[in-house]
Amino acid sequence: MYSVEVYAAVRQFVFVEGRSRREAARVFGLNRETVAKICRFSVPPGYRREQPAAKPKLGPFIPVIDAIGGRR
Repeated sequence: MYSVEVYAAVRQFVFVEGRSRREAARVFGLNRETVAKICRFSVPPGYRREQPAAKPKLGPFIPVIDAIGGRR
């Protein structure tokens, strides 16, 4: 994961200075897809799961646990 400083430097290079994303990739030593992602997000997005984590062993017992805990 790249730091906020790298994000800021790349975004300034592309948006403020008007340089190309390809040139930014070359200057900062990053992949062009990484530069594209940096330009899409103003701060590092962090890790996000697309689906909730599977709970194969605990899954069948979750309703019982919720009932014991008083959650619905």
